[in-house]
Amino acid sequence: MKESHPESLSSNNSEEKKVTFEDLGFNYDLLDGLDSMGFIYATPVQIQAIPEILDGKDVMAIAQTGTGKTAAFLLPILNLLMDEPAGKSACLIVSPTRELALQIDRQAEALGYFTGISSVAVYGGGEGSSWDVQKKALRSGADIIVATPGRLISHLNMGYANFESIKYFILDEADRMLDMGFNKDIVAIKKKLPKNIQTLMFSATMPHNIRKLSHQLLKDPSFINIAISKPSENILQAAYCTFKEQKIKLISHLLKGKESYNKIIIFTSTKKAVSSIVSELQKNKLNAKGISSDLDQKKREQVLIDFVNGTTPIIVATDILSRGIDIKDIQLVINYDVPPDPEDYIHRIGRTARANATGIAITFISEKDMERFSRIEKLLNHSIHKSPLPDFLGKGPEYKVPHRKKGYSKYKKRR
Repeated sequence: MKESHPESLSSNNSEEKKVTFEDLGFNYDLLDGLDSMGFIYATPVQIQAIPEILDGKDVMAIAQTGTGKTAAFLLPILNLLMDEPAGKSACLIVSPTRELALQIDRQAEALGYFTGISSVAVYGGGEGSSWDVQKKALRSGADIIVATPGRLISHLNMGYANFESIKYFILDEADRMLDMGFNKDIVAIKKKLPKNIQTLMFSATMPHNIRKLSHQLLKDPSFINIAISKPSENILQAAYCTFKEQKIKLISHLLKGKESYNKIIIFTSTKKAVSSIVSELQKNKLNAKGISSDLDQKKREQVLIDFVNGTTPIIVATDILSRGIDIKDIQLVINYDVPPDPEDYIHRIGRTARANATGIAITFISEKDMERFSRIEKLLNHSIHKSPLPDFLGKGPEYKVPHRKKGYSKYKKRR
């Protein structure tokens, strides 16, 4: 029997999950597909969300990457679509990045293999022919359309997209889409859809802007909250307090001791930093490539392919790779800088030590990042070991959490 990846579904190896997909009442053709993939037991978010979706209710679900949230909305939608007439677009799924859109599209095809349900991914950055393929699908219909907001808006503005038959509207990684500035696009897309549709929102966090958007889009929704998981105990976490100018020398030093590692991700918060880090690593004869939204789609896909197959062992990325992207066997994650939100730290380091493997997560803490890092430690409810810098780098800054007045929380105010 196949072992499943935690991002998609729960396998029959789990002793904790006792609800089967057959218990959830799926069509036999859909169960045949699940059985062929070796999936029997549902995860907590699937157990809670699937009955609500099958019952026709709007859903607001808070669940992080790795909980099986993609299947939590795909499986009931596939089951519902088996009773819909073919040849019409019935479900629209919007996700923040091309990579995630493609992954959802592929998972829809895999899960629905025996159902005959079609899906198409609509995203930017491809060749001119991809626009024509997407245009044809939007005009003539595909059972499931998985789209990024920007490219979908471009098609909608041309006036040929036929959404009259859409019955299900799903927002995946909703908080990430708002962080990327897609709030107005999402509202505009919803206005193009029929009024009486079922809307589902899946988000890793529940900040104020997500609450506000859910009030705009959802009607009397069922609320599901799967508590954020702590990082796997199989992840060895450590940190270095560094000055900015010490970071690139430190990262080169650390990676030269990891020649046997064939999958390493270095996360940084800006697209500009991706290029400069890759350049410095290549100068140090390290095989690294970068990926950010600045790359066109074909190049981004090739970078990911080279990383997955081990041709490129080191990838430098923005947070587009921290959520939803299913890449196995990552041995080391390095946070070149501290992410702005504690939850993003969980998502980043959660790329390693998946499926009971072990992994290492290292974070560089500059003086300006110390308050951010203290919030991460507070979320984890323990401190993370601060390793001394190698002697050749000299001393780094002392780890100090900035003192704030009682009752003041910059994080809570911003959230």
